[in-house]
Amino acid sequence: MSSGKTIVWFRRDLRIEDNPALAAAARDGSVFPVYIWCPEEEGQFYPGRVSRWWLKQSLSHLEQSLKSLGAELVMIKTQSTLSALLDCIKATEATKVVVNRLYDPVSLVRDHSIEEKLAEVGISVQSYNGDLLYEPWEIYDDEGRAFSTFDAYWDKCLNMQMEPVSLLPPWRLMPAAGTVERCTIEGLGLENELEKSSNALLGRGCSLGWSNADKALTEFVEQNLFDYSKSRFKVGASSTSLLSPYLHFGEISVRKVFRCVRMKQILWRREWKSQGEESVNLFLKAIGLREYSRYLCFNYPFTHERSLLRNVKYFPWNADANHFKVWRQGRTGYPLVDAGMRELWATGWIHNRIRVIVSSFAVKFLLLPWKWGMKYFWDTLLDADLECDILGWQYISGSLPDGQELEQLDCPQIQGSKFDSEGEYVRQWLPELARMPIEWIHHPWDAPLTVLKAAGVELGLNYPKPIIDIDKAREHLREAIFKMWEMEAAAKSATSDQMNEDVFDNSDSIKTSAILKVIPKEKSSCLTYSSNDQRVPSFQNCNNGLLPRKRPLPVDEEKLHMDKPNKQNKEAGTSGREDLCLTAESLASKRQKSTSSTSTSIISFTVPQYCSSSDGRPFQDHESSNLNLTWHEKIDLEQTSNKNG
Repeated sequence: MSSGKTIVWFRRDLRIEDNPALAAAARDGSVFPVYIWCPEEEGQFYPGRVSRWWLKQSLSHLEQSLKSLGAELVMIKTQSTLSALLDCIKATEATKVVVNRLYDPVSLVRDHSIEEKLAEVGISVQSYNGDLLYEPWEIYDDEGRAFSTFDAYWDKCLNMQMEPVSLLPPWRLMPAAGTVERCTIEGLGLENELEKSSNALLGRGCSLGWSNADKALTEFVEQNLFDYSKSRFKVGASSTSLLSPYLHFGEISVRKVFRCVRMKQILWRREWKSQGEESVNLFLKAIGLREYSRYLCFNYPFTHERSLLRNVKYFPWNADANHFKVWRQGRTGYPLVDAGMRELWATGWIHNRIRVIVSSFAVKFLLLPWKWGMKYFWDTLLDADLECDILGWQYISGSLPDGQELEQLDCPQIQGSKFDSEGEYVRQWLPELARMPIEWIHHPWDAPLTVLKAAGVELGLNYPKPIIDIDKAREHLREAIFKMWEMEAAAKSATSDQMNEDVFDNSDSIKTSAILKVIPKEKSSCLTYSSNDQRVPSFQNCNNGLLPRKRPLPVDEEKLHMDKPNKQNKEAGTSGREDLCLTAESLASKRQKSTSSTSTSIISFTVPQYCSSSDGRPFQDHESSNLNLTWHEKIDLEQTSNKNG
């Protein structure tokens, strides 16, 4: 063991087992563990109430674990992460900072800036993979381009060799001497007095900390994994692993989860238990989707603000603040949707199937902007994860090459009969419908008056009527899609004719306040904090070029496709790597290096007063176009950076 002094910068890796950064620091000498809380740098992604509650409990557990190994966790609340790190370095005379990597766009910009600043003063920053099975820059197609479809990406991952090493917790940590201005967990301000009463109920259903994460994994693998293929769609917590918040905060490593589940699969394969094998494959696919969410954000770092496909840029979203409020509060008149939204607000948790149903309703029934729903999930979910939220909402809104078709509209009544056939879930979260018979509970508006009276239900009084009729929602969605095609055709015509015609995004008509930017070399103020009644996040105007388009011809194939229209596209599922614009130089050293810096929007919470289609007319008055437009187009990813090398 050498005698070096190392700052261990904890973030979303709150564990001592299989923690590469902590293990490396322990081998090199004395360690100075630090957690830095900087609300000003969180911007629009300041964590919600329940997420901050989980973080607070996890930090307390980590603090006790490190103390048992001989080192104390230093917690600092600051307005600048860089300044806090420099203070720690000065106090301890450390020569190195170790950290486990993050892959969301905001963190990549911040981390790259911090690494450059520390390098200027002679401090080495060493980063490690503590969050993924494979690094984003390790997975490319045979021509070196990034994948843009999940199946192709995951097939490549499963055929790659994975490092089997799992790092045990250090036996002992040698603390580095040094004194800095620090605070207690309470001093971080992760939970205010008004939130404590609401948060008191959260601790009843879950045990936090890395050691409890291990228990949750073991319980799921031994008791629920075998039946996962059959039970995963049951809208109850017992049908899922409940590991997502542990994974988000790094209380358990994804490598450990993968290895544990894969060992079970090998055992069941030897015993010819096909159901167990199928369950493992489906569960590992869920793990793969988490990996893919980081992969997308790393390779296409604009996806938290803009759709991956070009066509959705022109979709005439209906930015109705009242509809957004009704959806949030669970008063849409569709029982399964309302039950899901009320459970989300009460517990910070909803089943993955319910997440799909409520998000699809917001986007396709109410035509609400998908970015609003993504931000609300970020504010309210216990396992709020930016990359996973981006993937989920882009999938639902038809913004991904392999996403759900934008025109696919699923009826909540049918979904309720399929996933809550007995109505137990609805009765649990909608007590006003508790006495409704099974045959009517998912569509009470069709029930005879005698049935409603016997159940004590008065539509429009103690339970709302449907906010929109299903047939009318389908008609509105169809008109919006025709309008989107028309707008896209106009944009193509303007480009091909080399005309100076401006084609505006629908979001341009939404009145917004000034949008701040996260720029590495400047400080930005913390724009907003989560409140009990989230307001509507505003849009960023996206006039700087056309956004990606539909399914799935790659960028480099455009000319080939035009010259040879009958030739099959052999590169489906991939897209050009020239769009990597936020990949930090230190993270992508094994691949090509990017020299540009990209800023990220900070979305303020302002309620738009009016929303119209791009031609200035209200959306409802728009007549659909009769143009015959081709649906198959290339994925034309927007150039967001300059390259060299």
